[in-house]
Amino acid sequence: MNGDMDPLLIATGLSKRYGGRPAVDEVSLELWPGEVLAVVGESGSGKTTLLDCLAGRMRPDAGKVAYRTRHEGMKDIHAMAEAERRLLARTDWGYVHQSPDQGLRMGVSAGANVGERLMALGARHYGKIRGEATDWLARVEMDPGRVDESPRSFSGGMRQRLQIARNLVTRPQLVFMDEPTSGLDVSVQAKLLDLLRSLTRSLPLAAIVVTHDLAVARLLAHRMVVMKDGRAVETGLTDQVLDDPRHPYTQLLVSSVLQP
Repeated sequence: MNGDMDPLLIATGLSKRYGGRPAVDEVSLELWPGEVLAVVGESGSGKTTLLDCLAGRMRPDAGKVAYRTRHEGMKDIHAMAEAERRLLARTDWGYVHQSPDQGLRMGVSAGANVGERLMALGARHYGKIRGEATDWLARVEMDPGRVDESPRSFSGGMRQRLQIARNLVTRPQLVFMDEPTSGLDVSVQAKLLDLLRSLTRSLPLAAIVVTHDLAVARLLAHRMVVMKDGRAVETGLTDQVLDDPRHPYTQLLVSSVLQP
């Protein structure tokens, strides 16, 4: 996956505590351009806290997150000015929330939700913005004829597709996803996972996906990090980790999935 490229993101020694309890404890990882990395573990393992530290949404107590920007090379995201980090989040990055209602503006149309991200990049031509928004609805397998409808009129699965379109319309280098398929019916989950897999491979797009579902990790991710009590207990190629887990906790996770 890495070839001769440099990493897109490097996290070193990330730690975050709540009271006396470590939510993230000395976690280090690398992400390469075009790679999908899954962060897996049970509820309370520190997955989402780690994701928010990596995405600049939460400041770690210790450690560093360096991201390779398009024009200035590697930069410490937590040392950036707030305005610079916000611009990065609106343009070069995406963040897909577990609940699409958190990632959408429910008071504006589907097309406006997608078009807003283009306007953040300076787009001002209404026809072009609308055309791009309509194209992206089709790309995430939504009816383009619903471009003027409110997200409130969509099902949960369709809202999640709209949130994905909103995030990908700016062609970011990196998207963070927090349990993107949980809470959806199994059949809806399967279709959404197929969509995410085809999008990450065709764009190409680097992604960090938090999930408690090992099947999601296997389908989407090239590599995975297994979290337990805030620590990364195992890291490796996804198939390798799932087919031959080394850490007792990973073995327990895998065997529990395989139970009849």
